[in-house]
Amino acid sequence: MEKLFIFDTTLRDGEQVPGCQLNTIEKIEIAKALEELGVDVIEAGFPVSSPGDFNSVVEISKAVTWPTICALTRAVEKDIEVAAEALKHAKKKRIHTGIGTSDYHIRYKFNSTQEEIIKRAAAATAYAKKFVEDVEFYAEDAGRTDNEYLAKVVQAVVNAGATVINIPDTTGYCLPTEYGLKIKYLLDHVDMKNAILSTHCHQDLGMATANSIMGVINGARQVEVTINGIGERAGNTSLEEVVMTIKSHKELNIETNINTQKIYPLSKMVSSLMNMPVQPNKAIVGRNAFAHSSGIHQDGVLKNISTYEIIDPKEVGINDNSIVLTARSGRHALKSRLNLLDIKVDADELSEIYEKFLNLADRKKDINDEDLLILAGKEANGTNRIKLDYLQVTSGKGVRCVAVITLDISSEKFTATSFGNGPVDAAINAVKEILKRQVIIQEFLIQAINKGSDDLGKVHMQVEYNGVNYYGFSANTDIVTASVEAFINAINKIPV
Repeated sequence: MEKLFIFDTTLRDGEQVPGCQLNTIEKIEIAKALEELGVDVIEAGFPVSSPGDFNSVVEISKAVTWPTICALTRAVEKDIEVAAEALKHAKKKRIHTGIGTSDYHIRYKFNSTQEEIIKRAAAATAYAKKFVEDVEFYAEDAGRTDNEYLAKVVQAVVNAGATVINIPDTTGYCLPTEYGLKIKYLLDHVDMKNAILSTHCHQDLGMATANSIMGVINGARQVEVTINGIGERAGNTSLEEVVMTIKSHKELNIETNINTQKIYPLSKMVSSLMNMPVQPNKAIVGRNAFAHSSGIHQDGVLKNISTYEIIDPKEVGINDNSIVLTARSGRHALKSRLNLLDIKVDADELSEIYEKFLNLADRKKDINDEDLLILAGKEANGTNRIKLDYLQVTSGKGVRCVAVITLDISSEKFTATSFGNGPVDAAINAVKEILKRQVIIQEFLIQAINKGSDDLGKVHMQVEYNGVNYYGFSANTDIVTASVEAFINAINKIPV
């Protein structure tokens, strides 16, 4: 198996998305997670661009042990000197320097000539080589650069000591076959010595992963990627897509160092820290990537997972696929979910529950486990000492908010009425009235509802009692009910 090096630029190119800037502590957290994931190279930043970027490269260099830490520069001596200084603590270090090579860049960005650009490229590479042994050169906008001229540039920087040559499709313009042939042309027309070619593709036309894979097939041995495919404009090549494509197609005879089971947790970390939600239908890590709502698909997956899935979700750190129960689901999917809830039914009972299920599914987009327990005549949270038995709230403009609550405490009913600044506050006050405990709410988080107005409202709550914190959670289509249930869920964890 040939080794494919994974170069992650989440902390540099990925962070160029407006509104997604990270502080140094957050960058270190992601860098350590990338190390655990198994990436070979971490591009930590562009040190000359700002004191913050410089400091991030310094601190990441200290925090990370075995991956190569890379710093970006322009083909400018000052940039290279600053990058070298930022990398001084790195165990393995790389300077990534380069210049635009397409006619668009040479004429309009640099007002220069092809010959002059080759000289500048070679000079920058040679200068970087004075500071570090590992020098990567990027030929910006290589995707739109004439292949014959590009080969001359690549030969010049290889001769100057470059160890990796990055061939970026900077504007996401290339077709996969075109990009693959560009890589092949370079390998056929350049004496690469011991240097390797790297892909760096953008998603402007939605072909970043396809272009990267075609580059690998044609001989590139490094891919430059970001977690979740984040990056400037439409984004970069997605790490998870490239890695799982390589893993799925063993006939390519290529392997990576990535621990794929850590992909999904890292995807969620990056999404959270960068405030960039992952689109539901995103390959590999999207919410719907392993979800099945079609009855035909559900039946096939339940019989044999390989009918509609080419990747086991556990391979990327997801516990299992998701059979989403909707009006399109069949009896097989319903019975499977009931079995998971430890509800055993015979054929007649299943038919009866299925009819109720269809009636509810016509009114509600997705059916959750709580719904199924009710349909099957079961009660959720049967082991909880305190249960919500009844809740009624009155609220509105010009109306004083009032709540009436009945709690079932060890099979005995208690009722209270209370007022509040809103329906949730009134309901919580009524619960406190019954329980007579000095419970303080420290954190109250309502998760965004993103499917529709009939979907679950998810509430996380942290309460304090006698100096100890307890956590509660609930989900309900009624956000007031969910809030009260989350409060009760936390209280149930307090020792009696």
